[in-house]
Amino acid sequence: MRTEQTVSDSRVMKGQAIVKLGNQVKRLDDQTYQVSSQSGHGSYTVVKRERAWRCSCPDHIYREIKCKHIWAVVFSRALRAEVSNQVVIKPLDNQICIRCSSPNLMKHGLRHNKSGDIQRYMCKDCGKWFTINLGFERMKASPQAITSAMQLYFTGESLRNVQKFLRLQGVQVSHVAIYKWIAKYTALMEQYLDKIIPQVSGTWRADELYVKIKGNMKYLFALMDDQTRFLIAQEVADSKYAHDARHLFQMGKEITEKKPNILITDGLRSYREAYLKEFRTNKLETDTIHIRHITLTGTHHNNKMERLNGEIRDREKVFRGLKKSDTPILAGYQIYHNYIRPHEGLDGKTPADLAGIDVQGENKWLTLIQNASKKEPTVNSRKDEP
Repeated sequence: MRTEQTVSDSRVMKGQAIVKLGNQVKRLDDQTYQVSSQSGHGSYTVVKRERAWRCSCPDHIYREIKCKHIWAVVFSRALRAEVSNQVVIKPLDNQICIRCSSPNLMKHGLRHNKSGDIQRYMCKDCGKWFTINLGFERMKASPQAITSAMQLYFTGESLRNVQKFLRLQGVQVSHVAIYKWIAKYTALMEQYLDKIIPQVSGTWRADELYVKIKGNMKYLFALMDDQTRFLIAQEVADSKYAHDARHLFQMGKEITEKKPNILITDGLRSYREAYLKEFRTNKLETDTIHIRHITLTGTHHNNKMERLNGEIRDREKVFRGLKKSDTPILAGYQIYHNYIRPHEGLDGKTPADLAGIDVQGENKWLTLIQNASKKEPTVNSRKDEP
């Protein structure tokens, strides 16, 4: 005869087995999950109420115990927490000889630039003199000046206001040069960060907003993760209604190496058509659920996406329109939103923090640029990368 403890252990093991199958637990929001029935008929809803999990299955309703579906949710949440900090990007201390890679160095005076001083080193083994300025070689301005300019610009200052600030710090530079800094380092960081896979949730949101490019009306389509608010992908389109959103969803799958369990959009027809082509498989257990009936309140709203649109709209007012569709400004703001800017709705963390990418150091711009400038491939790169 099976004891009560044996029956309980059986449910725990079955819950673990459900999680191992993959795509069986779908997150609707922080308190609500759907767990596929193991018989293949429908699914059960697991909801957290008054600090306790409740399931719609008969086992939980009639016996009032922790069923296998609740255990599956518990294990799924624990697994999510375990992988939340898989990638750590640390500030670099590359104090090794650039000729012989020896760490046996000594400081040997300063090199004086118009924008500041750079420490010189001498290798005791080979006798070479050099400076260490990873990522900022041949730049007249110091790393502090360049990263400060990027921080000021993406927090809302215009190029000319950034120029005025730098002049107060003794850095004589034009607003055109500041724009070139942004373009150069945005491309460098974008290429590096593209190799890192964000650990996003199974619920994604998509929306569009109009922007002015050379005085013409364009539309910015964006795809964001619901739980982490990680801006996954974005693209500029000439038209709102004729645009094919399929490319946006393809970029989302390529960047995250997964597809969402739930996709939340407005009623735009192009989203529906792209969803049917990219996320529909005609298999109920693997199909993405498309929610396109947005309400102002309740679970099915798009408030988080509208908040992101507000961020971009506030920034657009400062630079009074974009000059070209492939501008580095949008890519730079995506990096700023994901990796630099702390969000009040995320308890002061960045979306990257919640997506398993920990960028360390007081100056995160500097950390990203230094790591992006390394010649060695990152250990956290994608599997298909050499």
